[in-house]
Amino acid sequence: MIEITAALHRHRAEMERISLAIHSRPELCFEEHYAVSLLTTWLAGAGFSVECPAGGLDTAFVARHEGSRPGPVVAVVMEYDALPDLGHGCGHNLIAAGGALAAIVAAETVPDHVGTLLAIGTPAEEGGGGKIRMLEGGVFDGVDAALMFHPADRGLVARHGLSARSLGFRFHGRAAHAAKSPEEGRSALAAAQLFLTAVDMMRQFVPSTARMHAIITNGGSAPQVVPALAEGRMLVRDLSDRGVASLVSRVTDAAHGAARATGCTADIYEYGPAYAARVNNMTLANRCSGYLAELGVSLEEPSSDNPAGSSDAGNLSLAVPMIHPYLQIADRGTSSHSEAMREAARRPEAHERAALMAGAIARTALDALGDASFLEAVQAEFRAAVGAGALTGSMP
Repeated sequence: MIEITAALHRHRAEMERISLAIHSRPELCFEEHYAVSLLTTWLAGAGFSVECPAGGLDTAFVARHEGSRPGPVVAVVMEYDALPDLGHGCGHNLIAAGGALAAIVAAETVPDHVGTLLAIGTPAEEGGGGKIRMLEGGVFDGVDAALMFHPADRGLVARHGLSARSLGFRFHGRAAHAAKSPEEGRSALAAAQLFLTAVDMMRQFVPSTARMHAIITNGGSAPQVVPALAEGRMLVRDLSDRGVASLVSRVTDAAHGAARATGCTADIYEYGPAYAARVNNMTLANRCSGYLAELGVSLEEPSSDNPAGSSDAGNLSLAVPMIHPYLQIADRGTSSHSEAMREAARRPEAHERAALMAGAIARTALDALGDASFLEAVQAEFRAAVGAGALTGSMP
């Protein structure tokens, strides 16, 4: 513990420098070249061998620290993409720099650890599904446990993550002069508006855990022309993949009904990868939260009362035992994906807390590498959860 604390102090300033640099130069999904350069340079300087690109993605990487003899493979996972028009309103700069710090501290504290310690950079969490593509590319093959954290308005040992599907909708109508001959036209925009109204009417008849939200990305080109094309995007979420599939079926029916009512046709399609509900490994999570408590930061127990989003970490959690605790960096009630959270992710207090979380993750990773009975308990929980049908949406 003393050695880890000393290592955290040695690298604390560099962690904050890299985090603020990433924060000041936000990059969208699959475009995170600057962030990757900063992180891989730091890790390479700390003795990690770096593979970049990884898994067929230009902005993914795997940094590897081999131990004194063969053994388990444990990964610290990082995210670093930003949000369109908002920047780091989800605090991924802290996930990135804090994750790298955890890996560096673990390797420096116990350089002759058993097995392999990985620091894995995963791009495009915000809709691009980078972890899903890396899973498909074999990057996580052989990994025995994966650890990461996420900034939030509260600290949580674990939080359920919603299953999500990314739907695109496109309505086709018929153009006409909106004043001279409107009767000749069929408004694709009217179809889209009716569709979204139908979705709103549906909300009182779906589970309270369901979330449906949409934008119109193309509603026509000029008000004097009846729009022949309208397009938009929607996210449909619920606790389980089964629940989402049911919602998608109902949303699709609503789209085709709106099209028929307005004399148009509709296309519904998936524009991004499906995000799975997350399975939290509580054996890992409780060990990590216990170490964090020793550093003076307590986390709340998981509860269905805490609102959740979606992440490609859910897909990873079905393949590898994983933790995704939440670290409070902002006042309770501060929304993620907001200017307020973006500003909170720059503050010294946020970096101090991220450094403490890095210490807890480092200790947990070293336990997973060096304590065979602990890792077996982690694996046993994972086998039981996935084997029992982890997609039911049950807590945690």
